[in-house]
Amino acid sequence: MNDNDLELDPTVYIVIGRVWEGEDASPESAITIHALLMAPDDDDAVRKTLESLSAQGFAEAELDQIGVMDGEPDDPVYEGAYQDALAGNVAIVTFTE
Repeated sequence: MNDNDLELDPTVYIVIGRVWEGEDASPESAITIHALLMAPDDDDAVRKTLESLSAQGFAEAELDQIGVMDGEPDDPVYEGAYQDALAGNVAIVTFTE
């Protein structure tokens, strides 16, 4: 058996940041987001996240962290988003107070 025969788990990235709905919005009006998506590398994950946020109508975004998910999350908040990411979509989870 060679390395080509091994089935690898898909790489699902999580990108954490803040978004604003208007260009002149104050820092207090920021919405925290977590984006889950599959991508070949960090740069592509960031690009896809920004494109998705723009398509959803967010005017500004600050991305603070990026990481790789270590398997399916236990937190029910992310269950649907993780499955959506595995399907090839960019799943955006928003946190508002």
